[in-house]
Amino acid sequence: MAGGARDSFVITVRAKPRSPVSVLEPAGGDGVWVARLRASPVDGEANAELVTLLARHFGCARSAVEVITGASARLKRVRIAAPRS
Repeated sequence: MAGGARDSFVITVRAKPRSPVSVLEPAGGDGVWVARLRASPVDGEANAELVTLLARHFGCARSAVEVITGASARLKRVRIAAPRS
């Protein structure tokens, strides 16, 4: 992420677009989180909703969440930067 070094962590998320509700399910035994998203996977709408959902869950700004791999796939790696103290 631009703007200097901050502590961060990376999670793997399986996106399930076009779900009835948007909800984030914690990682199971395989370490993969499941994000059920109302948005369709069109024009980045599902990715934008995923970023918002993760920011809300982890209590950080949307700018602290970055999809680093899998932008056009259902399985994504996402970096979440810790808020500055």
